[in-house]
Amino acid sequence: MSAGGSAASGLTRRQLAFGAAGSLFMPVAAHAGRQAEEPLADSVRSALSSAIANNAPPKPTFDSVEARIVYLKWLGEMSNRLKKRKAEHVTRIEFLETAYYEAKRAGLEPALLLGLIQVESGFRKYAISIAGARGYTQVMPFWSRLIGDGEPAHLFHMQTNLRFGCVILRHYLDRERGDMYMALGRYNGSRGKPEYPNLVFGAKKAWDYTPA
Repeated sequence: MSAGGSAASGLTRRQLAFGAAGSLFMPVAAHAGRQAEEPLADSVRSALSSAIANNAPPKPTFDSVEARIVYLKWLGEMSNRLKKRKAEHVTRIEFLETAYYEAKRAGLEPALLLGLIQVESGFRKYAISIAGARGYTQVMPFWSRLIGDGEPAHLFHMQTNLRFGCVILRHYLDRERGDMYMALGRYNGSRGKPEYPNLVFGAKKAWDYTPA
């Protein structure tokens, strides 16, 4: 996972480069830390695999009209904030809908997920770290083998990547008994060190939202 900073420093820390050849995209370089591959109990592996395999579309449901209105206002506000990073409207809305859905599904704050993505990849879909972590949330390829379909290339698929990132962070949060500071450190492969959690918590502030 990334040790990158804000959007301003992200380019210098990651030295991201993006190119295209025909319809094929060259991966974007990203400097990052790494999640450590650790033994998983069979029950944990099964639960994580099940969480990854659920193919429900990223469309949230709401108990009331008021809750849906709050969500739509959030979506509009986040779209405005993300516009400089993702210029195309449809792509931006699809990304935000999926990020919201996957974060809520994993019991995480959408703002925290967006802050993590900002630090990890600078919202670059094809980012690859020097450690080999991939995509928006910089998932290490071994996770695909442990709890996915065994195909690391699928980690560049938007919903797949966001789901892996959220499921993995939720797993680490449960292991750390609700301590997000320690869970973020584990996600980055720097457990107990302050730099990465502080970067994510700082980036999260740009995505916090309080309904009017």
